[in-house]
Amino acid sequence: MFTSEKGVVEEWLSEFKTLPETSLPNYATNLKDKSSLVSSLYKVIQEPQSELLEPVCHQLFEFYRSGEEQLLRFTLQFLPELIWCYLAVSASRNVHSSGCIEALLLGVYNLEIVDKQGHSKVLSFTIPSLSKPSVYHEPSSIGSMALTESALSQHGLSKVVYSGPHPQREMLTAQNRFEVLTFLLLCYNAALTYMPSVSLQSLCQICSRICVCGYPRQHVRKYKGISSRIPVSSGFMVQMLTGIYFAFYNGEWDLAQKALDDIIYRAQLELYPEPLLVANAIKASLPHGPMKSNKEGTRCIQVEITPTSSRISRNAVTSMSIRGHRWKRHEQPDNNNDTTELGILVIPEISVTNVAGERTGNGEKGRTLGEIDAQHIQGVQETATDPRTESKSLPEIRRQKSVRKMMEDGINSPGRVQF
Repeated sequence: MFTSEKGVVEEWLSEFKTLPETSLPNYATNLKDKSSLVSSLYKVIQEPQSELLEPVCHQLFEFYRSGEEQLLRFTLQFLPELIWCYLAVSASRNVHSSGCIEALLLGVYNLEIVDKQGHSKVLSFTIPSLSKPSVYHEPSSIGSMALTESALSQHGLSKVVYSGPHPQREMLTAQNRFEVLTFLLLCYNAALTYMPSVSLQSLCQICSRICVCGYPRQHVRKYKGISSRIPVSSGFMVQMLTGIYFAFYNGEWDLAQKALDDIIYRAQLELYPEPLLVANAIKASLPHGPMKSNKEGTRCIQVEITPTSSRISRNAVTSMSIRGHRWKRHEQPDNNNDTTELGILVIPEISVTNVAGERTGNGEKGRTLGEIDAQHIQGVQETATDPRTESKSLPEIRRQKSVRKMMEDGINSPGRVQF
């Protein structure tokens, strides 16, 4: 540790002691912007033999019990590093050098398990029902399972998980060690959105170290220091995964990926089902590439929410619209043949089929009436379309009418050929 870093820590220790109580909120607000102080405190914590470790732990505890929210979060950001240092010292069986860190962890634990009146806290969590919508799912997309969950929810069978009351602890032993540390990680995860990037980096690094120390993967990761195996519990690993999952989506993709792989490696060796289930679920839900993170502002896990309104446009092509369009096309009259603007009448075609071996009588008089009428109407149409030639076409119209009359008389005469 350099002299300049040591001077920054000593100035921080003396400043808080002479600080008036009225200036505490302003001091807490400006404290999070002192990046040089934070890096110096990390170096003090990482050196168990440092002479500044005990006063630093004492002041961090004073921050935590001051009641000021900003000071409480300032202490919480060092919690992963404090847990690693305690576990590393415990694995090396040098318990005396971790006394101040153990006292700080116990002090934070005992403050968190009681409320402001000193009563034991009981934390409760209601498992969400699949029959009710949330930001993670829509009941309609699940299918028949939603009906079963809906029927169960009507009978008040929602499951509630309780945590607590937790007993007070005066010292950490091998029996209660991970009960306390798991609860402390739970408190840290509750304030993840307020943790700076350096704290998330520390969390990912200590998770990897805890899981691979003493195993062959330690040489692959090239971790130096202790080579003893650090025992872990299943619940402690699940709490580590909660923080790692948050780090994935908040700028620490590479470190979180490495930590996730190491936790899966250790959970497989220990045959812990809960960490394996959570870790594989996280791994399956991750996108194919790193997520971009906004370093400023509130951090959050991105969730795609199903919209409540339908995305189908009113003008979208559906099977019903195709049917309606088809019916409309069949029912629409033919404007080319059915218009009466020019006085045109529709005369159906009459087709005459000649039978083999028979002959048609009267020669040209065998033409059908429909063909003659069509010629007559065509002449009327041509006359009506050009008014300037109306006077010149009158003799032609009279001739066509006389021809039509003669043909009708020829067809209806008694001398026509009978079939």
